[in-house]
Amino acid sequence: MSALLDSLIELIRRTSAELPDDVNAALVRSLEAEKKGTIAESALKIIERNIELAKRKSQPICQDTGSVIFYIGCPVGADQITFEDTAREAVKQATKKGYLRQNSVDSITGKNDGTNLGPGAPAIHFHQHRSPETEVRLVLKGGGCENVGAQYSLPIEKLHANRDLDGCRRVILDAVLQAQGKGCGPGILGVCIGGDRATGYEFSKQQFLRLLDDRNPDPQLDALEQDLLKTANELGIGPMGFGGKTTLLGVKICAANRVPASFFVSVSYMCWAYRRQGVVLGAEEKIAKWLY
Repeated sequence: MSALLDSLIELIRRTSAELPDDVNAALVRSLEAEKKGTIAESALKIIERNIELAKRKSQPICQDTGSVIFYIGCPVGADQITFEDTAREAVKQATKKGYLRQNSVDSITGKNDGTNLGPGAPAIHFHQHRSPETEVRLVLKGGGCENVGAQYSLPIEKLHANRDLDGCRRVILDAVLQAQGKGCGPGILGVCIGGDRATGYEFSKQQFLRLLDDRNPDPQLDALEQDLLKTANELGIGPMGFGGKTTLLGVKICAANRVPASFFVSVSYMCWAYRRQGVVLGAEEKIAKWLY
């Protein structure tokens, strides 16, 4: 077995079984903030126990191990074909080991061959950079939270949402309202303002690679992120829609250029099982550093 294959299998195992430190810290803060004896506190305590049990037993945090999405930053000239072949084999072997559920089905026939491989599965995004290092980030995105994502085309009269940041705020909050009780909250939002329909969703999911406690370098987007997080947590939706102070753990927003005729706002939703991890590979393609 190659060092790269070993490294990718371990990345999948850890992503599936262990939440990153920033997510754990946010959940602990949320548990401390909820009123004692409430259903919200009880729900977060169950989540806390689930996280501890999954890590101790090295088993998936959730029975839905979700869509497998790789983001790979590689040096110029890297053999992307071999890397993709190895990533696919890692997914197949990780599935056999039980790190991933047999979770990918043929959309036409409904058949599941048990490998998690097929057209678009896993999804692999390459980006070349000048650095000699290879960085591999992995997101496992569950189907429940994927179902409550939303895309809006501004303006929307019934929401009084115009083509401006206030209009964006209105539709993002509408997405939170529509998702309540679904998507396994508390959730995290990844948002892209602009782009076309496809790139809007693509960029919105890339926001899940950010740390929960980072700050947006764009002052306007930073203010919008902080306002949406505060406002959403004042709606009373709470964990799993049971009520409480914790509806969202984070909001991450980017912007992409658009054509004048279109103004899309794409909202991706991530569940509390925020399975995101990454590694830096050394010269021998062994794990040299964990990114989260």
